[in-house]
Amino acid sequence: MILLNFKLYPETFGDSALKLSTIAKEVMKNTGVKIIPVLSALDAVRIQEKLKIDVYLQHVDVYSQGPHTGYISALAAKSLGIKGALINHSEHRLKLGTLKQTLKSWPTDFDSVLCLQSYGQLLRWALKLKSKYIAYEPREFIGNPKISVASARPKQIVNFVKNSNSNKILVGAGIHSKEDVATSIKLGASGILVSSSVIKSSNPKKELMALASAFSV
Repeated sequence: MILLNFKLYPETFGDSALKLSTIAKEVMKNTGVKIIPVLSALDAVRIQEKLKIDVYLQHVDVYSQGPHTGYISALAAKSLGIKGALINHSEHRLKLGTLKQTLKSWPTDFDSVLCLQSYGQLLRWALKLKSKYIAYEPREFIGNPKISVASARPKQIVNFVKNSNSNKILVGAGIHSKEDVATSIKLGASGILVSSSVIKSSNPKKELMALASAFSV
C-alpha cells in the first residue's frame, strides 16, 4: 500500500489535486498496488466522488460532533465516504492527551494511521491506543531527497514490525526510490508513505510507477 500525502504543496491545489489523484488511480490499476491519496479536507469529498477511489484526510480533530466550530470531524468525514485519516503526523503533532481522546472516539470502519517519530513512542504509549496502522516517520528524514528512514534506520523498522501487535506498519520519511520501498517491504512493512518525491516530480506518474513496481520485486 502507498499513501500519497498531498500536503499543501501548490502542485496539489484545486484541479491539480484531481489530476494527481487520477494519476494515482491509473498507477494503481496498472500495478495492482493499493494507492491512497491523502488529501486536504477541501478536496477529499470531490475527488472521492469523481474517481470512486479510497481517500484519506491528512488530519482530523478531537471533536467529532457537537457545538465545535472550525474542526475537522472524523465522523462527518466517514459519513461523506472518506476512508480514513492520518493522525499525529510530524508536521501536525498532537499532545498525548488530545491524541488519546481523539482515538478513543474514532469512528468504527474509519481507518486510522497513527504517525510516530520513534520506537520509544511505540513502546511507551502507542500500543495502548486503538489504531489500524502505525506509521514510522522520523521527522529528520521528511522531505530528504537523499537519505530515507529505510536506508538510515532499517533496524528500527524491524523493531516496529516485531513489536507492533496487531497494527500494520507503514514506513515514511524520505522515501524516494524503488530501493527504499523494496527494503521497507522486505523488512516487514505493509506499505509506505510518500510525498515530495512524487508531488514535486516533473513526471509524477513515472515516479509513482517506479515506487509501486518495488512491491513485486
